[in-house]
Amino acid sequence: MDGLIQPNLNPAREESSLRPILIGIVIVGIVIGILVMIFRAERKPPAAPPAYAANLKFSELKTSAAQNFVGATVSYLDGAITNTGDKTVIHAVAQVTFKDDMGQTAQREELPIRVLRTGGPYDEAVDLNLSPLAPGQSKPFRLTFENISAQWNHAYPDLQITQVTVK
Repeated sequence: MDGLIQPNLNPAREESSLRPILIGIVIVGIVIGILVMIFRAERKPPAAPPAYAANLKFSELKTSAAQNFVGATVSYLDGAITNTGDKTVIHAVAQVTFKDDMGQTAQREELPIRVLRTGGPYDEAVDLNLSPLAPGQSKPFRLTFENISAQWNHAYPDLQITQVTVK
């Protein structure tokens, strides 16, 4: 029993066992501080749409859904896009914003606009570089969504052009 109640004759050993714990606490504190600074950093305002985007008009919007060969539901947003400008559009990207019942964003996606090309047994959605949109021309388009948030209020989503390439 003498060995169980002995005073610690080496106090430096007790201090050295606390050192790794203190170092760990300091490291965790530094990491948390860095994360707080990153998340508090000012968010960049969204980029303004390209100038030529004002010349592209959407109309005749309609939504539909179908099952693919795997059995998953695929949603479509079809409509017409019209080029009211004086240049040929060879590429465009639309930001599609689905809202919930409270009018808040439920889902946001950016997709290239694909125009429908007919000429075969079915309509084929192709990029604008394969079927450019000439000045004054209107073409049907289709945007395809693999899944849409269950919170979507089923109203037509907001569409905004975020990229345009013209020639």
